Amino acid sequence: MQQTITITKVKNPNGARVIPGFGLSMGVTITFLSLVVLIPLASLLLCAAKLSFSDFITIVTSRSVMCGYGVSLSCALFAALINCIFGLILAWILVRYNFPYKRFLDGLIELPFALPTAVAGISLTSIYSDGGWIGGLFDKFGIKISYTRTGITIAMIFIGIPFIVRAVQPVLESLDREYEEAADILGSNSFNTFCKVIFPEIFPALLGGFGLALARGIGEYGSVVFIAGNIPFKTQIAPLLIMSKLEQYKYEDATAIALVLLVISFLIMIVINTLQGHLYKIIKR
Repeated sequence: MQQTITITKVKNPNGARVIPGFGLSMGVTITFLSLVVLIPLASLLLCAAKLSFSDFITIVTSRSVMCGYGVSLSCALFAALINCIFGLILAWILVRYNFPYKRFLDGLIELPFALPTAVAGISLTSIYSDGGWIGGLFDKFGIKISYTRTGITIAMIFIGIPFIVRAVQPVLESLDREYEEAADILGSNSFNTFCKVIFPEIFPALLGGFGLALARGIGEYGSVVFIAGNIPFKTQIAPLLIMSKLEQYKYEDATAIALVLLVISFLIMIVINTLQGHLYKIIKR
C-alpha cells in the first residue's frame, strides 16, 4: 500500500511563493557559507597539514600552550556561568517590569557587541588596575584584579553577557502567563512556579546563550589582552600565543594552536545544540 505525501508550498496572499525555489536558495546559501566560513576554516587545515603529526602534537602540547588553554578555558567557563545568573536576571527585569529608561537599558545590553574590543580592554584595565576606581578599593585590602585571572574573567563577562540576555529575552516574552496563573491557583509559591513552570521553558535558550558566551570567551583577544597582563604560565591566554607566533613568522605553529581552539569551540557548540534538541523534545511532550 503506497502512501501519498503532500508537500505544501509557502505562498503569499497573491499565490506566489514567498521565497525562491529550493535549488536557488540552497545554492546561494552554500556559496555564501563557503566564502565566509568554510573556505577560511579550510585554510587552517591546509596550513596545519604542512606540519607532521609529531610536530603538531609537540606544538599544541607544549607547556606554555597548555597553560594558555587552561587560562582561556577556565576563565571563559566561570564567566559564562556567572553570565547565566545575571543575564537571566537582566532578561527577567527587561521583560517583566516597566520602568523609566527601560529602552536605554535594553540598548546598553548590546554595547559590548558594538564597542571595539580594544577600547573595552583599555577601559576595563584602567578601572580595575591598582590605581583605578574599583581596583584601587580592592588594592587596599591586598586584592588585585588586573593582571590576574579575576580580571580576565571580568573582561569575558563583559563581552559575554549580551549572548545570555538576547537568548533568554524572546523566550520570556513569548511565554504564556496562563501556566503561571494555573500554578498560583493550585497554591504554588513564586519560587516553585519559577523552578517548575518557567525555568524548564527558558532553560534550552539559556543553555544556548551559555554555549555562545563560552565559545566567545575562549577565543576573545582584544578585550582580554590588556587586563590579562600576559604573565607566562599564569595569565597568558591562548589567542595571545597565536599572535606571538605570528609576530615570530611561525605561521604553522600559530595555525596549529588556532586549529585546537577551533575544534574546542566547535565541539562545545555541537554538544550544546544536541542538548538543546533533546530538551525541546522533552518540553514538547
